[in-house]
Amino acid sequence: MLTDQKTSIKNWAVDDRPREKLRNNGPETLSHSELIAILLQNGTRQKSAIDLAKEILQLGKNNLAEVGKLSIKELMKVKGIGEAKAITISAALELGRRRQAAESLEKPVVTDSASVARYLQAILKDKQQELFIVLFLNRANRINHSEIISKGGITGTVVDPRIVLKRALEEDAVSIVLCHNHPSGSLKPSRADETLTAKIKEAAKYFDIKVYDHIIVSDQGFYSFADDGLL
Repeated sequence: MLTDQKTSIKNWAVDDRPREKLRNNGPETLSHSELIAILLQNGTRQKSAIDLAKEILQLGKNNLAEVGKLSIKELMKVKGIGEAKAITISAALELGRRRQAAESLEKPVVTDSASVARYLQAILKDKQQELFIVLFLNRANRINHSEIISKGGITGTVVDPRIVLKRALEEDAVSIVLCHNHPSGSLKPSRADETLTAKIKEAAKYFDIKVYDHIIVSDQGFYSFADDGLL
């Protein structure tokens, strides 16, 4: 659909156009709405890409962290945002999350619970379902591999200890870190969390594999079983 002369970004002064502004002055000079407008590429007959971008930000309470939690269907609630545009925005936000995760643990060596928590929070902070991830470590506590073992709903996920240990053996892991998120925000481990941790720890002993920690993360922070003396 073509835009009206009034709304088309092509009719703006060159210095005000997001793409030209980014090219000439750098991405850091653009507002959130201008950056999103570049992803959208174009607007509608009634609205420019900037207008659509502002509506997306409003949907996320003008907070990029909240925008990152929006699903494709929720993004499509903005009139003028079809599936293709929604997917583009979702992909860009995911790239941002992955970059943050990579930067938070540039050298994938587990030294303490806080470093692992930062890495996990960057990956899991916008997830609305519970995910159980295992980090597989070598003798130097370097992360050889990380893997989502189980996906659940909002309130929990089911994890089979046999799968965890099978993958640990396949990855030649000397130790492992168990990790999962609590979308509810609570950091208190459940009885099921404690039971699962004990089962995996006990079973891992038979293969000389150490359970280094079990970390729970949420938007509120993190909880470490090891720091709390439960491992």
